[in-house]
Amino acid sequence: MRVGVFGASGYVGGEILRLLLGHPRVEVVAATSNTYAGEYVHRVHPNIRGQTALKFIKSDPLKAAGLCDVLFVATPHGVSSSFIPQVLDSGIKIIDTSADFRLKNPEDYLKWYDWKHKCPEMLNKAVYGLPELHREEIKGAQLVAVPGCMATAGILALAPIVKSGNIEKDRIVVDFKIGSSGAGAKPSLSSHHSEHYSVVRPYKPVGHRHTAELEQELSLLCGEKVKISMSAHAVNMVRGILSTCHVFLKDSIKSIEVWRLYREFYSGEPFIRFIRDTKGVFRYPDPKITVGSNYCDIGFEVDEHAGRLVILSAIDNLMKGAAGTAVQDMNIMCGWDEREGLRYSALHPI
Repeated sequence: MRVGVFGASGYVGGEILRLLLGHPRVEVVAATSNTYAGEYVHRVHPNIRGQTALKFIKSDPLKAAGLCDVLFVATPHGVSSSFIPQVLDSGIKIIDTSADFRLKNPEDYLKWYDWKHKCPEMLNKAVYGLPELHREEIKGAQLVAVPGCMATAGILALAPIVKSGNIEKDRIVVDFKIGSSGAGAKPSLSSHHSEHYSVVRPYKPVGHRHTAELEQELSLLCGEKVKISMSAHAVNMVRGILSTCHVFLKDSIKSIEVWRLYREFYSGEPFIRFIRDTKGVFRYPDPKITVGSNYCDIGFEVDEHAGRLVILSAIDNLMKGAAGTAVQDMNIMCGWDEREGLRYSALHPI
């Protein structure tokens, strides 16, 4: 299978390339970048030196599509919707890691992204690419929209308890802490070493864009409106997301019942792990032990005093939060084992 990455010079594009170069069923034939066209890919992504002699080519969507059977798109938000409708006419499969096709209601783009969608008629043709919720739809999809990184962590943490119906669906509070790579490869003052080092910086206490995905997917799952209160913090790490989700119970629940609920919901899922131990340092999900892997670690505690359930999830934002899920989606679309090209344990220590 011939694959290409459109917008391959960023962190997500580079991570997709890394995974595809180790995938037993694909050949990487194209990597685009206007900035680095003509340069060897390894000059931007030095970790893949020795694995490929590929050079970046100019970002021509139709040319790139003509070389591939599957095209991964890793462009900034608002770009892919300008060319994907034309490219789809060629019959190619597209996996888009930007936000352009994640939301079903075009009005949500005005509210959360402050721009009018260029092709709103395409939104219902795209499949939201979270395998744990939409596997069957992904199988037959031509266009898959990879979820946002924090949305992935939050949805996976909350889905089983939201579907159970035993919580107040208009009072869900989610706190995210994310590493600096979540801001992308383009440098800024906030990512400057002297400004980011040692930081725990609230950068979006309210109104974060991923709220829209959380509400859309969890509402769809349980069949009624779900309201999410979301806050995001930048923290002193490069990769990883920790979500701390607070839900308030209608009826009391025991730990064993929570275990049963989550294990049944995620039965057979290859990239969901449950973390809740009574000994050691890593008693709860910790993004440090997901780095480089496609796992989402989930844990919880029942707060009997406040009638609250606290669910924690941890992912690598560039893997399960982007590139890893994108490759998992490709495997599903092509009818392959979902774990192909993703059989990596996390690095530890790091």
